[in-house]
Amino acid sequence: MTRNIADIRRDYEGGQLDEAQVTDDPMPLFEEWLTLALENEGLDGNAMTLATVDSQGRPHARVVLLKGIDDQGFVFYTNYHSHKGSELNNVPHAALTFWWPSLSRQVRIEGRVEQVSEQESDDYFASRPRASQLGAWIATQSVVIPDRTWIEERQARFERAYEGQQIPRPVHWGGYRVIPEMVEFWQGQPSRLHDRIRFERRDADWHHFRLAP
Repeated sequence: MTRNIADIRRDYEGGQLDEAQVTDDPMPLFEEWLTLALENEGLDGNAMTLATVDSQGRPHARVVLLKGIDDQGFVFYTNYHSHKGSELNNVPHAALTFWWPSLSRQVRIEGRVEQVSEQESDDYFASRPRASQLGAWIATQSVVIPDRTWIEERQARFERAYEGQQIPRPVHWGGYRVIPEMVEFWQGQPSRLHDRIRFERRDADWHHFRLAP
């Protein structure tokens, strides 16, 4: 390595985050931040890191896409038989992290996880491009495969099978909803004196407070 990464510096600049700006529910502020992120981060504005743990308590993380948000929580879609699907089946709790560098903003979310209804999964699957629908059948996610040819042969097989037909949603593919129990908003500030406001759900009510940088 020719560059010392310890010397990399960035001074964060952004608007202030004050308690007076937030309501008793974190979702309106998240939607406001997400809207601005989609305008500034382009097609990556809904990218988030999903962290899960396996049955032995070992953490695993990967980037997935937020595909829905409502009063209940945050929705993403995947193969239920994937590593993350297996982990969520064993330990139905997860953490999400959104990082929007152009805004010097981060949001962390923790909560329990449940599968969305079959109707929600069907509706979203029907809205996907045909190639993505086929991809849900082609990809046996996380399974070891011999080479790229295996994918290409499988792709050709499913293209022939569904030629001229609607593509049904595979039963092994669908959505998960992360139901938040904690939401933390981080607004970068100069000199590492960042603004942090955390919401925690206690019983049915949200409570929020400021954290030290």
